[in-house]
Amino acid sequence: MASFWTGTRIRLRGIEPDDWTACMRFAAEQERLGDVLYPPRSAEDYRAWAREQASADPGGECFQLAIVAADLGEIVGTIGTYHADPRAGWFEYGVMIGADHRHKGYASEAVVMLLRFMFAERRYHKCQARVFAHNAGSLALHQRLGFVEEGRLREHVFFAGQHHDLVMMGMLAEEFTRLHPASGV
Repeated sequence: MASFWTGTRIRLRGIEPDDWTACMRFAAEQERLGDVLYPPRSAEDYRAWAREQASADPGGECFQLAIVAADLGEIVGTIGTYHADPRAGWFEYGVMIGADHRHKGYASEAVVMLLRFMFAERRYHKCQARVFAHNAGSLALHQRLGFVEEGRLREHVFFAGQHHDLVMMGMLAEEFTRLHPASGV
């Protein structure tokens, strides 16, 4: 049996301590693309975060995974769950792909793997994603995958000197199962 975490283009794995350099690079790219603006973090802060992720309980509801390109054998992004509410049956997730690795199908495949795990194995009912309204690529990705725009929080976030809308996207487990049937399972 092939690994649940290995797809056609990517493999998902736990964050390793050495992943800190890639994660630092991804964060710098996010800032350049206008996705987020935080005070600068030290290399030691990224190292500590990667060490913490590497030793985190893999059975928890919120976790981070590295996205490794099958053809390159290197980390091209990260994906993880946030704000999981097991009682209500919903969770939020986020995905980040390095600028040099976008538009290659890595994000789509990683999201489908993560959602299949959370819906089928963890039995969650709903996934939510928060997307900046100006991030046309992320909005298009979520729409292609079958997410529905559930609302828009007007001028909800402030960065780079101005307020930005935040689009709330959602997908239910039955919508996912219909749009992304499991093959060979």
